[in-house]
Amino acid sequence: MKETFLRIERFTSSLAMAGACLMLVIASALGMFQIVTRFVLEQPAEWSEILIRLSLIWMVFLGIPLAFRQGAMVSVDVVYRTVPPKARRVLDWMVALASLILVGVILWWGWDYAVRGKVQSMAGLESISMFWGYLALPVGALFSILGVIGNLLDPQRHELETAQ
Repeated sequence: MKETFLRIERFTSSLAMAGACLMLVIASALGMFQIVTRFVLEQPAEWSEILIRLSLIWMVFLGIPLAFRQGAMVSVDVVYRTVPPKARRVLDWMVALASLILVGVILWWGWDYAVRGKVQSMAGLESISMFWGYLALPVGALFSILGVIGNLLDPQRHELETAQ
């Protein structure tokens, strides 16, 4: 059961990271496009700015699950190093519980904002609903829940290992 969950979590985390990387590529390409249209052609494309912003928001919320999975999101290094080994597992559970509560709030309110935002349109892109911007919150939260539980079942502390 644990191995099956971790396999699913690895797949979803890599899917989320691929999405985050794609969003970074889109933001970079649109940024270069915006520079060319604004300063070379002297005809700025207003729609590119909102798409850059939208892709950066999606990039962040799709990248957070991997940070949770690698144990780098909530840095409790000092406390982790000072507590005895038996208490470290309790600390892991406390951090996971706090993270799950936070992610649950983001999931709940993010979905609420997305549903309410259906009737709004994006400035500069009136054909696209704000639903797609707000949807990054619950989607990222769902991926993050899997990452938090995955880190609880199979702890990784890349943040601790790389710290000096």
